[in-house]
Amino acid sequence: MRVEPDLDRLAAALGISSRWTDAEGRPAEVAPDDLVAVLGALGYPAGTSADRAHSLARCDDEQCLPPRFLSGDAGHPIPLPAGLARREQAELILEDGESLALSIRGGSLPPIARTGYHRLHVGGHEMVLAIAPARCRLPHRGWGSSVQIPALRGSGAFGTLDDLAEAAHLFGERGAAFLAISPVHALIPGRTEHYSPYAPSSRRFLNSALAPLGLQETVNASALIDWSTALPAALDALERSYAGLTAPQRRDLHDWAAGEGEALYRHATFDALHLSPLLRARWSDDLRTAAEDPLRAFIAAHPDALGVHLLGQRLAAQALARAQASARASGMGIGLIADLAVGVDPRGSDVWANPSAYLQKLTIGAPPDPLGPTGQNWGLTTFSPRALADQAFEPWIAMIRAALRHCGGVRIDHAFGLQRLWVIPEGRPSSAGAYLACPFEDMLRIIALESQRHEAIIVAEDLGTIPAGFRERANDKGMLGMRVLPFERESDGRFLPPDAYDAQSVAMTGTHDTATLAGWWSGHDLEWTARLHEAFDLASAQALRARDRTLLWQAIGTGPLPPRTDSSRVVDAAVDHISRTRSVLAMVSLEDLIGAEDQVNIPGTTDEHPNWQRRLPAPLAQLLHRPDVTRRLHALDARSGRREGTGKGVDPPPNVT
Repeated sequence: MRVEPDLDRLAAALGISSRWTDAEGRPAEVAPDDLVAVLGALGYPAGTSADRAHSLARCDDEQCLPPRFLSGDAGHPIPLPAGLARREQAELILEDGESLALSIRGGSLPPIARTGYHRLHVGGHEMVLAIAPARCRLPHRGWGSSVQIPALRGSGAFGTLDDLAEAAHLFGERGAAFLAISPVHALIPGRTEHYSPYAPSSRRFLNSALAPLGLQETVNASALIDWSTALPAALDALERSYAGLTAPQRRDLHDWAAGEGEALYRHATFDALHLSPLLRARWSDDLRTAAEDPLRAFIAAHPDALGVHLLGQRLAAQALARAQASARASGMGIGLIADLAVGVDPRGSDVWANPSAYLQKLTIGAPPDPLGPTGQNWGLTTFSPRALADQAFEPWIAMIRAALRHCGGVRIDHAFGLQRLWVIPEGRPSSAGAYLACPFEDMLRIIALESQRHEAIIVAEDLGTIPAGFRERANDKGMLGMRVLPFERESDGRFLPPDAYDAQSVAMTGTHDTATLAGWWSGHDLEWTARLHEAFDLASAQALRARDRTLLWQAIGTGPLPPRTDSSRVVDAAVDHISRTRSVLAMVSLEDLIGAEDQVNIPGTTDEHPNWQRRLPAPLAQLLHRPDVTRRLHALDARSGRREGTGKGVDPPPNVT
């Protein structure tokens, strides 16, 4: 298929790749009609030659405008855009207010040593200049686990952030350096069918349902969470908690919220409007806008309606802070590692509060590949690269800071989205998308800056079709990759030995989207696939799995091959294998520690599989005392270099440069 030259030029000007390489290394090309649809969704009509000429002229005009944001590396010259490079002088206002006169030589600013978000004045134009450290903070060698917070068993229908605090304490006592958690992002209230933590309403605010509200469950033996009753019950408990506040306590709550900033009030307003048809009727433009004047009037008129949601945010933030404090007090060097979802629900709070910052009429996903022949559409949106530049990256910085506020690290879901996003026009199949370039270098520098300021590590989920140069640049900036046991294989299918793992990475037995070790060994995941897809060839898959079981045991085990009905020795060997890798961190999910067969989530399903509903079979304290779990924890703890009587020390940081 042939793409018109002017269409190709327009796509390139807007960061759209009309040609790309698929997961199997084959060249691929975006169909012209799909390219036109993507460009139109970005706001640049391209259906006719006249449309393309007008859009190209607009792009040229925009290229001449001075930027609102620049970034650079500490100690290195900083090239200026063409429109400013011809100037001779600039003024730099550092974060602390100090003013410096800078000479521009060869179109570049001189090296600046002090990191931070400074203000740069060139030729009467002011912009943010972010100066980043060389790399993110790197951890000491250690190990940890991952937990799905709602799966923890406390006194309620699902686990809360106070249950997380107990879990952090229990793991810390056993020598863990960190505890990775499922996302704690705010969900759209009242939508009991949308409880996936990876489809949030907001990535800046918290899921208030996870706040400890003293909600008791009459029967606590269920294996699955019934979100259709649990979420309304949590909201009722929050409303009762607010109703019980005295007048001074309500004033104190609003004083706290005022200190948090207007963005919190916008989020609380969205939640209040979303839950109340009566309030929506009083809102000047329904749920379609968060314009400043109507917002302030609404806040003044309905302090109690907002107060419920402000209280939820405060209680959740306090509980998350307690959980991190518990982790650190128990000896964890890192503590909690948060999880940052790749996008947000287009109908949620973040988009409502700042719609111009987000891609409109486009959703994000993945192109067709062997695991998903028709591609994936996650039904989410995320920041528009051009809008971020226009807004000096303020929304993105705020999101990263929110993720790190009460945690010692963050895992960035689908980190390839820092470099490029597969965007799909509204109403079209996933295969009809295209890759949209993102401001990779700017984002890497912001991440490094926030990592050092928060003394937090950064983990990049770098699984799937890897963009050219991604791992090299992420590694240079100190981000840790993910090395997942089932995927760490040679081209002939053999599993990699421990010394072949990348040092600057987290070695792990699996993720929330993969089969558990026990489920993989028994073929339980294949049985689920056959149940979900009639065309699935179960017999062929089982034969291939039998071969893979042999290959895995050759890499991790000793002695006879265990039967598929006996996974205990396999889990032991896999945990030991992960503990001995070169990776600076080792992580075994709680599901694998206890030898569970069922996985947390099956990608591509909603209600066909009980995603995000499974509960632990017993309270965590009981599970960690089981002989098999204790055995696996000891294998992990051996990597930290602990010896009897030496406390919870860790090895010096490895050379991962």
